[in-house]
Amino acid sequence: MGISIWQLLIILAIVLVIFGAKRLKNVGTDLGSAIKGFKKAVAEDEDKKNTEQAQAKTLADEQKDQNVYDVQATEKENSDTKPKA
Repeated sequence: MGISIWQLLIILAIVLVIFGAKRLKNVGTDLGSAIKGFKKAVAEDEDKKNTEQAQAKTLADEQKDQNVYDVQATEKENSDTKPKA
């Protein structure tokens, strides 16, 4: 029910006759360039997203550090208790 390999070969032969091999080569080159440009744009977008996430994490870590206080605890001697003799 689907398209067989022979039908695809006939369609390819008709396209070659109509457009010629040189024109198809140019179309293939243009299509390849478009795909390459698309992949490059996607990669740049992912890099930008990763950079923004790293900056947000750094900012969150800095804010956490601002909420931390270093203290030193000392034991208070209670004057109500009598020392044992």
